[in-house]
Amino acid sequence: MELKVGEDYSIVIDAIGSGHFDWLRDRGYAGWVVIMDEETERHCLPRIQPWLEDVPTVPIVVPAGELHKHLDTCKYIWEEMFRGGVGRRWCCLNLGGGVIGDMGGFAAATFKRGIDFVQIPTTLLSQVDASVGGKLGIDFFAVKNSIGLFANPQAVWVDAGFLRTLPARELRSGYAEIIKHALIANAGQWEEIQQIGDLDSIDWAPVITRSVDIKRRVVLEDPRERGLRKALNFGHTIGHAVESYFLHREDRLLHGEAIAIGMITESWLSHQLGTLGERELADIRQYCLRTYGHQHVPESSYRELLDLMRQDKKNDGEEINFTFLDRPGVAAVNRTATADMITRSLNYYNTLGD
Repeated sequence: MELKVGEDYSIVIDAIGSGHFDWLRDRGYAGWVVIMDEETERHCLPRIQPWLEDVPTVPIVVPAGELHKHLDTCKYIWEEMFRGGVGRRWCCLNLGGGVIGDMGGFAAATFKRGIDFVQIPTTLLSQVDASVGGKLGIDFFAVKNSIGLFANPQAVWVDAGFLRTLPARELRSGYAEIIKHALIANAGQWEEIQQIGDLDSIDWAPVITRSVDIKRRVVLEDPRERGLRKALNFGHTIGHAVESYFLHREDRLLHGEAIAIGMITESWLSHQLGTLGERELADIRQYCLRTYGHQHVPESSYRELLDLMRQDKKNDGEEINFTFLDRPGVAAVNRTATADMITRSLNYYNTLGD
């Protein structure tokens, strides 16, 4: 399956093979950089290694995880590119999850004012979300993705076979973005996925295709996040703050686990502000709790969470910007909520674990 993102690039959803790399060779690059982390070097590199043998290749391995998605790691990547003799006519292959896609793309797009790159997402989260749309960046000042830019890849290669290398928790984390895409843009898909209980039994290729197509259509209509694309932030205003708060704790949450909290709290806010119905709120709450369980958010963290939300790059002025739901399948962008309402939404979420 090939999904075109305008005239810029294609998302190819298929098992990676010789045809992918023949296409890359035909573009006449002087060499390839492969950016990966310790996990994808071990589990995913062997899948593409046979096609790397006859082209000058600079492998760059970085530590795995969001904790390392920062400027110091980018500095190391740039240094390795210089040591390897990488020039403007090279192409960077980002082999990994969302962290590698965001950071590797950012490093490529800024190295010598930009070299081409291809996204090869290896996690469900990156396949349905992070690899699509040209948003690149790193975390800075304890705020996710606060330093970055927009730059499109030459291609995105989505191979569901990589998912067999994932722990169950990582797979579940990525699934949150599939839930989000359905809730903001496809009520029929939301009805379908509520019937899914066992993620191990899913045929992922068609599920990924439908989810990627939602994001692709949103990105095509609003590539620079001026309006409609903000719908993709549903669950992320509170969710990103919760993720950042837990990042340095022993009970750290994965991205999708934090976004599940965000979807519940922001659905509650949608209901309180008179759009989302009680039955729809209950369905979202029940499905997210069934899939992700409950993680108590300490009341002592509320001030820090609000501070993190106020630093969110989507804000305009002093107000905290949200995407809410009018109903499943219909999102409402550029909505705001007071600090008191946000605090009440977190209190509501905490009661669900009692």
